[in-house]
Amino acid sequence: MTKAIFITARTASKRLPRKAVVDICGRPAIEYLIDRAKKSRLSDQIILTTTDRPEDRILVEIAKNNSINYFAGDELDKLARWQEAAAKYAVDFFVTADGDDLFCEPELMDLAFEQYMSSNCDFIEEKPGANVPVGAFTYGIKTETLDKICEIKGTSDTEMMSIYFTETPTVKVESLDNIPEIYKRPNIRMTLDYPEDLDFFRSIVSKLLSNGHEVSLRNALSLIAANPHLVKINEFRNKDYLRNQKKRTNYIIKK
Repeated sequence: MTKAIFITARTASKRLPRKAVVDICGRPAIEYLIDRAKKSRLSDQIILTTTDRPEDRILVEIAKNNSINYFAGDELDKLARWQEAAAKYAVDFFVTADGDDLFCEPELMDLAFEQYMSSNCDFIEEKPGANVPVGAFTYGIKTETLDKICEIKGTSDTEMMSIYFTETPTVKVESLDNIPEIYKRPNIRMTLDYPEDLDFFRSIVSKLLSNGHEVSLRNALSLIAANPHLVKINEFRNKDYLRNQKKRTNYIIKK
């Protein structure tokens, strides 16, 4: 069985243009996520999944420079992009990490891998009420189930894709189990979507680096515990973020 981490990114962002490659302390933002993904103990490979638009060629070059695999596919159909990437690299199960989730936690990714190997479930999501920071964990997906979803979906716009798994009755959905208490910190935004999020990440990363600390979720949470005012930089954007997510989420299947 081949397990992978799919880092999903493109440069066509509206609220924060080209956010995946914006500079944070001398590096493109997405490289911090690539570093985190490399810390996974159980992933067999890391694959950056982006679009085939010329503008996104820069992301392919970043993948090459960081010695990870890549796949360029459909701009809007995220599910089809994942399906084709999984087929190309013979992936049986993958954990997703959005390119704007710089501190997506490899320990939580590995928990998802372990849970899948134990239960053979189809889809793993964050447990309701788990209270982990926004951006700390995304999803775990069985490729065989993804193939079936791609057969029934009735649209090529699948940017907001989780509903196709959670609302399809035949899909075995599980919540991520055994989340360590240290990660249960609600109301902390660790996703890069607005200018205030960029201010937040630049503040966190610069402070961690200046203190000689690894840029990780654990260290970021420790820093925030000692400097709670940092949360206020972008906390208010959570409502806008959730409202936008809800507005763009639709469950459209073939008749």
